[in-house]
Amino acid sequence: EVQLVESGGGSVQAGGSLRLSCTASGFTFDDSIMGWYRQAPGNECELVSLIRRDGTTYYTDSVKGRFTISQDNARNTGYLQMNSLKPGDTSVYYCRADSRPWIWSGRLTHCRTALGYWGQGTQVTVSS
Repeated sequence: EVQLVESGGGSVQAGGSLRLSCTASGFTFDDSIMGWYRQAPGNECELVSLIRRDGTTYYTDSVKGRFTISQDNARNTGYLQMNSLKPGDTSVYYCRADSRPWIWSGRLTHCRTALGYWGQGTQVTVSS
C-alpha cells in the first residue's frame, strides 16, 4: 500500500519557521515529482512548490525566497522548509507525489481529489 505521511505542522507567530516532512512508503521518490499544495477554507488548492526528478524546483510567487523544498531519497522523505512565515501562509499543507508532469496544475478545486499520491495533510497556523 502506498502512503505519504506528513508531519511538522503547527502554530507559530509571524516571522517564525516550520519544516514539513513527507515520508513515503510503498514506493520511492526517485522516479517521482514531489510537491506541496495548500488549501485554506474557502480557497482553491494551490501548488506551493515542487521538485522534479532532475532536481529543478518550482515555487509559487508568494513563497519565493522564504520556502525551500528538498528531498532525501535515502530516507524516502521530502521536506518543505518554511521561513519568515506570514498569516497568509495559514493553510492545510499536503504533499503529493506522481511521475506524470502534466498533472501538476497550479490550482485545483480540492486537494487530494486529483491524480497521484497524497498525504493526509498537516495544519500550519501563523498568527500575527
